[in-house]
Amino acid sequence: MQEKKINKTFLIFLLGMLSAIGPFSIDMYLPGFPAIAADLHTSVAHISLSLSGFFIGISAGQFIYGPLLDRFGRKKPLYIGLIIYIFASFGCALAASADMLITMRVIQALGGCAGMVAARAIIRDVFPVEEIAKVFSKLMLVIAVSPIIAPTLGGYLIAAYSWQIVFIVLAIMAFLILVSIYFVLPESMKPGDVSSLRPSLVFNNYLQVLKTPLFYVYAFTGAIAAAGLYAYIAGSPFVFIELYKVSEKQFGWIFAGIALGLITASQINSLLLKKISSSQIIRVAIFCQMLTAVFLFLGALKAWLNVYSTVLLIFIYLSCQGFIFPNSSALSMAPFKKNAGSASALMGGIQMSMGALSSVAVSAFSDGTALPMSAVMAFCSLLSVTVLFIGSRKLKLKTISEEEIKEAALETMSRI
Repeated sequence: MQEKKINKTFLIFLLGMLSAIGPFSIDMYLPGFPAIAADLHTSVAHISLSLSGFFIGISAGQFIYGPLLDRFGRKKPLYIGLIIYIFASFGCALAASADMLITMRVIQALGGCAGMVAARAIIRDVFPVEEIAKVFSKLMLVIAVSPIIAPTLGGYLIAAYSWQIVFIVLAIMAFLILVSIYFVLPESMKPGDVSSLRPSLVFNNYLQVLKTPLFYVYAFTGAIAAAGLYAYIAGSPFVFIELYKVSEKQFGWIFAGIALGLITASQINSLLLKKISSSQIIRVAIFCQMLTAVFLFLGALKAWLNVYSTVLLIFIYLSCQGFIFPNSSALSMAPFKKNAGSASALMGGIQMSMGALSSVAVSAFSDGTALPMSAVMAFCSLLSVTVLFIGSRKLKLKTISEEEIKEAALETMSRI
């Protein structure tokens, strides 16, 4: 740090909360979909487009904030992003129509993703290289609990008050983070050269990343697989609350339990990497995910499923994602050192774009059953296996050491 000293534990917690704004914003209002739809006189499928809008905002925002953080330092873009997020959150709470809610969610995402991008950059600035691995491990403890806490907390808040309270709580959380950053966090990087914002330079950096074979094979494999996760997020409120008649509180606990599978798998993945390569793990995990998704689709098609079997299959599906995402991310980032930031932003943009498409598809094909959600999840799994199979055959992969994989994983760990 340049001027002030700050407790490192508090700093990691603060950066973890910055990174968790996105997951909290996605998960916390999910139990309220039926209540929002009833209040705004529309369908749950229409309300789920607000989730798609959020994904679109995050996709665009990641491309924007990377160059801004390098040009103006870390704190100023962060202030602007959090202020936008706070006002948009109140806009969501005051939304009088579904279309207004969707618009506010896009704006909310454009503001909130500033924290997701800035947290990684600040860690690079502040901590010595030998401490970064430990820092990201601690950061993950903060980020990983958000899919467990957010929907459960949201379910209780909505049951006790109304769906609007969720967005008010999100605004308050962002305000407290903003105050902490202003008074406690020093600027970790001086403003850069104005030429860093030249569109041609930014575009060329992204283009060079996209043209790298190792990147596009694993980035698209991971992004398409993750799109199935976002289809689940978009479709689960209807499937569990409307179709299976669970309460908002019960939905929160179901969502938390399923998320625990993903978190546990990602920790097991770290142990497996000591003996098995990332490319081997991802091949097995993505095939298992495909089989699970096919069973889920057939079960929905033939009406074989109940709430318990649906939870079990989705639990397995998301557990596979806990192995797929970190390894596909590490392999995608492995070729990059100088422009790792551009690679990370591009990978995030691709992933969120795929997520937006899958969530829109779930809403567009809504038919009052679990079939749209399960069909999109199965399609994403089949497509990701196809991309990996074709890409692996065409790509002559160089040998990547475990040290290179771990180094690359550090660049992407804050996005898991």
